Amino acid sequence: MIDQLNKILAEFKQMEASDLLLQVGGFVFWIVVILLATSLLTRYINRTVKDNSARYRTKKIIRLASYVLIGLLAIFSFTGNMEQFGLSLGLITAGLAFALQEVILSVFGWIIIFTTNSYSPGDRIEINGIKGDVIDIGVTKTTLMEIGEWVKSDNYNGRIVQISNSFIFKGPVRNYSTDFPFVWDEIKLPITFNSDLELVGKIVKQATDDFLMDYAKFAKENWELMVKKYLIENANVEPSLQFILNDNWVEFTLRYVVDYKKRGTTKHQLFNEIYNSVMNSGGKVAFASATFELVGVPELKVKLEPPNKSFDE
Repeated sequence: MIDQLNKILAEFKQMEASDLLLQVGGFVFWIVVILLATSLLTRYINRTVKDNSARYRTKKIIRLASYVLIGLLAIFSFTGNMEQFGLSLGLITAGLAFALQEVILSVFGWIIIFTTNSYSPGDRIEINGIKGDVIDIGVTKTTLMEIGEWVKSDNYNGRIVQISNSFIFKGPVRNYSTDFPFVWDEIKLPITFNSDLELVGKIVKQATDDFLMDYAKFAKENWELMVKKYLIENANVEPSLQFILNDNWVEFTLRYVVDYKKRGTTKHQLFNEIYNSVMNSGGKVAFASATFELVGVPELKVKLEPPNKSFDE
């Protein structure tokens, strides 16, 4: 193998300038042809493919194929024959595999992401402890519009984060939108013991009918598809209300499903509707708050002494 490599280098050194210029010119010509064909195919796909996800995936595959063709063209153009081509390809592959282990793992991660549909552009995921919406899936990195951190609730914080695709092999990938684009959420309502608990149930039901029933209908349809696809039990996706008694108040918990992108908005609407109804209940229902009762005060003895007289007196 070493002899063949030395032979290649010797032939390259002995190559005349005109031959070298001709090979370089041919190489540049075919690169232009490949890039032009890639551009034409991309424009054709933009016009004909209507589905955003399919269009995005197809363009990524075409771009990767063009890079592979250019790489093979470079190797074949400057090796001369198939024997030398195979040798050069083997040496280059071995060197790259050793030096670019993390990059190769990221490329395989990209292949797994596309073939298994782990996540797609537009999905909300959490990977490597970072949560955000996927805005691009590159060959080596996934780009997220980050949410959370110093911004509460599920709001964008303005940072764009790039994460290596290799992390798909190193930890869990939490997807908030694949197959079942809803999440469960809940709110807690502290109510005083002397409130009309039956009226509380009616107030909450009115609020859920106004803001949650459409979500529950869509969620039920999606959950039925989940049951058919996975080994999972049929869950109740309609709003449910339970309460418990603690030392200070009656604690109601409303549990419901909601669009994963509208948790904050929906929670605000529910609290606003329930608060207004409680305030208009004529005192039949009241919110509780933490109170403290002093059951005993120790006896205090205060001794007052006359002020000290000055030495002049």
